[in-house]
Amino acid sequence: MTKNLRTIIALSLIPQIIIIKWLGKHPNWVEDYYSNGFYRFLSAGFRYVFGWIPFSVGDIFYTILGILIVRFFIQKGPLFFKRTRHFFREMFVGISIFYFVFHLFWGMNYYRLPIHEKLGLDNEYSTEELLDFTDRLILKCNALHNEIVENDSLPVQIPYNKSTIYRMTSEGYKNLEKKIPDFAYHPRSIKTSLYSTALTYMGYSGYLNPFTNEAQVNGLQIDFKYPTVSCHEEAHQIGYSAENEANFVGYLAAVHNEDIYFQYSGHIYILRYCLGEIKRRDEEIFEEYNKKLNYGIIENYLEVARFWQRHKNSAEPVFKSTFNTYLKANNQKEGIKSYNYVVALLVNYYKDRKI
Repeated sequence: MTKNLRTIIALSLIPQIIIIKWLGKHPNWVEDYYSNGFYRFLSAGFRYVFGWIPFSVGDIFYTILGILIVRFFIQKGPLFFKRTRHFFREMFVGISIFYFVFHLFWGMNYYRLPIHEKLGLDNEYSTEELLDFTDRLILKCNALHNEIVENDSLPVQIPYNKSTIYRMTSEGYKNLEKKIPDFAYHPRSIKTSLYSTALTYMGYSGYLNPFTNEAQVNGLQIDFKYPTVSCHEEAHQIGYSAENEANFVGYLAAVHNEDIYFQYSGHIYILRYCLGEIKRRDEEIFEEYNKKLNYGIIENYLEVARFWQRHKNSAEPVFKSTFNTYLKANNQKEGIKSYNYVVALLVNYYKDRKI
């Protein structure tokens, strides 16, 4: 690569950012031509290529990338003092290529039409509507819990291993597709991350690799969330980059599965968000709603809380802060707080539907 070409690639980062931000102001274009056009074929192609491989190709890619970054700073680091302009040109060549590929392969989905507009839903709700939805959700959760364990004090244990859960996720998406064709998911490409230990100490349940379109799930936590987390990461694969929207789609995929453990996982996963929103609005009402739950459900929540508490460390807030900044930089103005937008989606989606 010639020096002039490297300079052009490095400087191209500026017009790339301008173009991305401009396109971000036209979500209908992104929705029609990228998310439901180019990306749909690209992502399916990646899943066909990598889905059959039993290990995470994306994690290996990140390992190689990390080695190359370290190699770059070892080789080019001295140039920072001797030939500063050359050093920054070389660095921005890599950044520019990474930025381009990230948005081409997946990142433009952050700028697609908000899912509430796509489905014709409101994005606001009253406290009364929240309480009504939560009441119905608690009844559903208690009924499913009683059906599984026949004892309201025992937590539910998911009886499936990881590979079985991954295989079963497709059934929920097949049923959901009949109601909402845009949520079709095929082929499947979901893996246990090779970096599950690192993800655990960072505080994450999974992630999507945007460069291989593999859904990566933290394999250390086997708890009630596992089926829904798997469905959540698959929602990212079909183009729902925003975490709140992936929560919404993942929940629907889990509860549309005919398996009762998937339904239980989805319902109590989302109940946690509703209870959290009630607590934010009125702690006394939150305490009242907490008492309506079967104690076994609370035990499931405590089981997860204890898992994360065991792995809590001083570095976790740094990773969460970094991810928060990443979300804000990618069109999620509320950052991690925007996760609670899923409550608005669900309250309005189930206004005229049975849970």
